[in-house]
Amino acid sequence: MTINELQDEIVDEFAEIDDWMDRYACIIDMGNQLDEMPQEFKTPEFLIEGCQSRAWLHAELDNNGRIVYKADSDALIVKGIISMLLKVLSGHTPQEIMNADLYFIDKIGLAENLSPTRSNGLAALLKQMRLYAIAYNAKENSR
Repeated sequence: MTINELQDEIVDEFAEIDDWMDRYACIIDMGNQLDEMPQEFKTPEFLIEGCQSRAWLHAELDNNGRIVYKADSDALIVKGIISMLLKVLSGHTPQEIMNADLYFIDKIGLAENLSPTRSNGLAALLKQMRLYAIAYNAKENSR
């Protein structure tokens, strides 16, 4: 599926939920379904700067030239947000990730319903995901 198709799935899922307490519960459920991140990546090297809670992000390029992200957080809401970002971006090429317009964040109302510190954490996580994509893209183009 394309990045936009995956975003549309999330938008559709949230369209059925009006109340923000129920939306938060849905986000927490998504986080609970997140694959466990290996302990070896829960180190200061992979810690996201700018997050109020602790969040880790690791990325690697698979044999098909697609980035596979692994991430986790010690905060339930952040873990759910991570889950959505991984669903949308993981498994795509660096170029696709660099060019992605992540409209689902605004369409589901996430940005306006997060505290300023959570919004900063979301921005920091997105920035790091894009930096991995830029780095892998540069590495691929230098071969």
